[in-house]
Amino acid sequence: MPCVGLIVNDGKPLALSTAERIQSHLEAQGTSVVRASSAGGMVGFANPDQHLRSRGYNACVPAGFTEEMELAIVLGGDGTVLSAARMTAPIGVPILTINTGHLGFLAESYLQDLDAVLPRLVARDWSVEERTMLVVSVMRAEQRRWEVLCLNEMALHREPLTSMCHFEIAIGRHAPVDIAADGVILSTPTGSTAYALSAGGPVITPDCPVLQLTPIAAHSLASRALVFSDREPVTVFPATPERLMMVVDGSAGCYIWPEDRVLIRRSDHPVRFVRLADHEFFQVLRNKLGWGLPHVAKPGNGTAP
Repeated sequence: MPCVGLIVNDGKPLALSTAERIQSHLEAQGTSVVRASSAGGMVGFANPDQHLRSRGYNACVPAGFTEEMELAIVLGGDGTVLSAARMTAPIGVPILTINTGHLGFLAESYLQDLDAVLPRLVARDWSVEERTMLVVSVMRAEQRRWEVLCLNEMALHREPLTSMCHFEIAIGRHAPVDIAADGVILSTPTGSTAYALSAGGPVITPDCPVLQLTPIAAHSLASRALVFSDREPVTVFPATPERLMMVVDGSAGCYIWPEDRVLIRRSDHPVRFVRLADHEFFQVLRNKLGWGLPHVAKPGNGTAP
């Protein structure tokens, strides 16, 4: 019997009711369904006075989810998708993202299309697109203190009411560089349209095998975003006496102390997105962010009178 996962933002009543509808339909077609809450992939912020999460990123895989699953259906917004990516990438299960949130930048489908989507899932009429994920590890000497998978970005920055920081950054075999800024962002191509975009970084198409380093409020006109091969591991040393805050994909993180270092490398486990049609990235940019529209146009509203 085929098996499908169902990852639900159980804080949204609409997502819960839709999950019941999907599960009933699939089970009636002879497909078994394993449900999980998207909270399982939202690691949260580690308390510095407690033992940090050192079990590794496989800890986010839900009970009952296995490599034999055909796919997992994700119900929620973009935050739910980021969580689901951590839950499924280690076992290679593709995810179909159905938006029940607001922007839906990572959504493949919407609720109004559900009646057309479900028969295609049963008929296996879909393809898979892989997106790069990162492994973010906090190291102290040779001890791994914390680790998580990342689809968008790792942001390391100062705490409120503290001064500007220095970051020593080593990219692969290249000479380390020093950046004076409020923080730094290390992002994937998928994350180039998220926090890195707000910090002035370029948009990168998802098929480019690169990473992006973007300073946050850099204290130098020469400090600009840098794009480099994703084969290069990155190590960030906090060259400052105060502790720093690290946030990964907006839903995971911990404090970074002066004796720590952050190691970022491309994961061997990409997230696998189910595609129901050819994924036209420039069209997504146009529809969601207004990229490439005439200057008199407003996204979603046609042209101004």
